[in-house]
Amino acid sequence: MEIKELGHLVLFVRDLSTSAHFYRDVLGWRPILDESTQRGSVVAAFNAPGGRTHHELLLIEVGPSAAVLPTGRRVGMYHFGLKIGTSDDELRDALEVLRANDVALVGATDHGMTHSLYIVDPDGNEIELYVDVPGVDWEDPSWFTTSSPRPLHL
Repeated sequence: MEIKELGHLVLFVRDLSTSAHFYRDVLGWRPILDESTQRGSVVAAFNAPGGRTHHELLLIEVGPSAAVLPTGRRVGMYHFGLKIGTSDDELRDALEVLRANDVALVGATDHGMTHSLYIVDPDGNEIELYVDVPGVDWEDPSWFTTSSPRPLHL
């Protein structure tokens, strides 16, 4: 077996309207299925504007009584990354959108090979918004062990 690419992400959310607003209106995902009942669940599906596949993000509403994500060291997803462009200017533009929508920034890191902003969605899932640093040789694995993360100053 050979994995060709990461296909899509599915998230359980407390309130579909709140989460759909966040992913659609703040992060700019393109809705392809708005708040529909499918197989007994209320769902919404999205693609990035490029629309490379049938769906890239699916939200499934589980209601307000769902358990809160645990904090601290735990097993499970830490965050997912979304490449938002190719320059720090695009990262600065994203930061302005986040500020205009009262989205809290939980981190900003220069990883050497990427520049990243970290936020959380309405349900506490952490998201990395990043741009690749030009000139990094992605075929050379030493970048992973030789670069030390530093605070990112935009």
